[in-house]
Amino acid sequence: MGLLNTTTGELLVSLCLTLLVWGAEGQGTGKVKLVSGSEEINLGQHQGTWAPLMQTRENLTQVKSIRSTFLFRTFDPEGVVFYGDTLNGKDWFILALKDGIPEMQIGKADILVSMHGGPKINDGKWHLLEISNNGDFVRLNVDSQKEVIVGLKSKMTESVLQGQIRLAIGGILVSPENLLVPFQPAMDGCIRQGNWLNLSMPWETQQLGEPRPCYANIEPGSYFTGAGVATFNTTELPAYQTEDIGITISIQGDSSMLNGTILSLKTPGEEIATTRLIVDNDLKNIKLTIRTIESISKSIRFTKLTLTLKKNQLNMKTDETEMKLESDDIPDYLSRWKEGMILAFGGLQEDRAPDNSNQYLKGCLAKIQVLGQDVDLDRALYKDASISSHSCPS
Repeated sequence: MGLLNTTTGELLVSLCLTLLVWGAEGQGTGKVKLVSGSEEINLGQHQGTWAPLMQTRENLTQVKSIRSTFLFRTFDPEGVVFYGDTLNGKDWFILALKDGIPEMQIGKADILVSMHGGPKINDGKWHLLEISNNGDFVRLNVDSQKEVIVGLKSKMTESVLQGQIRLAIGGILVSPENLLVPFQPAMDGCIRQGNWLNLSMPWETQQLGEPRPCYANIEPGSYFTGAGVATFNTTELPAYQTEDIGITISIQGDSSMLNGTILSLKTPGEEIATTRLIVDNDLKNIKLTIRTIESISKSIRFTKLTLTLKKNQLNMKTDETEMKLESDDIPDYLSRWKEGMILAFGGLQEDRAPDNSNQYLKGCLAKIQVLGQDVDLDRALYKDASISSHSCPS
């Protein structure tokens, strides 16, 4: 175990800045893999838990620099960028976004500090972030402008520390209960051209499959690759106000660029979906299935589609057409919504689907709303790692 003579403030910055030494090579199939380098990394390629996408550790004697820079791009308003700690998590640092604005949180001995400030950087553009240390102060610069400065000093802090620092990206290694300001951990963003503390130790990752690319150009929206779904329990979504208005589910996107199941509704305990909406660009139609009732609209293109759910009734409206289905065979959506249905965006929820069934959606949904409120896929009960919650390739 080595000794490092430095101020606690310097150490905190040093440990957090090391986080992003990452390369695209080495992504594994569930086994621990070692990765290295400073290539682009997509932070959105795991399922939004607090557990890190990747992590590493290093002896404190190897930490020489207290300044680091990297380029960062996102449309996501909230999530973890990176984390680091010493003393096995007793002292820790987090850089995150909240409402699109950088937020730093530090836990040290008996002190918790949170600082939220600077410009909104979730505009889909590349921003140069620089974090540096001057004594007991941590400074964040955005695009070469001084934006956030945090000062922290505790009499309980050890002036000489020994051991290792732990570093993580895309998550944290302490309990979220330790946070002064809670936030949603998942971050759909990309990092590149990192310059981190002159450290070259490998990182460990258990990420499944191939790494998700950072697309050259992006636009706001939720991107489905045709590989999985994002599911919600309707009890966690907005409740309807009156039976006359019902429950509205709206999606926006270019239907000519969509293919597969846009959404499905399923009652817990049932084997198949109660309701399913499909866009089939091979057949140039939209198909709405409710149990045994099937309605097909041919040669329809849309930029916005709205389903209105009521008791024994479902209405579908697009830019050009409106359709009303009413039958005793149609569920009482209003009561079932309150009791709890599973609403899936991007596909069917069945483990087994018929061949050639367009089980999953491929394409970009520019906006998803339930009862007029935006739906954030990062808050889903389950979200497949292939889905980008806030960005689509353009």
